[in-house]
Amino acid sequence: MRARGFTLIEIAVVLAIVAILASMALPLANLANTRAKEEDLRRALREIRSAIDAYKRAYDDGRMLARVGASGYPPDLEVLVNGVEDVKSPSRRRIYFLRRLPRDPFYPDNSRQAAETWGKRAYASPPDDPSDGEDVYDVYSLSPRRGINGVPYRQW
Repeated sequence: MRARGFTLIEIAVVLAIVAILASMALPLANLANTRAKEEDLRRALREIRSAIDAYKRAYDDGRMLARVGASGYPPDLEVLVNGVEDVKSPSRRRIYFLRRLPRDPFYPDNSRQAAETWGKRAYASPPDDPSDGEDVYDVYSLSPRRGINGVPYRQW
């Protein structure tokens, strides 16, 4: 009578094939995760930059109190969420530019506030050497990593 079942060699071959397939799938999963984070970064940068531009337009339209010597850009990122008083409105309602401030998806510390996860460029700072200042002209990622396209996230 003949015994039924798999031999040890057959099981070892199947396990080797499964291990090879798993090792091929892991880099693809990591790439998909990085792509998703990059899309989140693009979306967050677009959202914040649009809000900064809307704040500047409102300032130029005279919808908020003008500060002497100010560039017209927000003093910090929180003002985009907290809003400013509309001086043209009879009821002095507030103008809001963001519902919430998005986080930098590549920032490693989740305990920090969303505004602390971004690098901020003041209006007076040069584009090739951004630095913090009296206002927020632009934001950038603080991540030292490079994107899939080879461009550092800091330059997006």
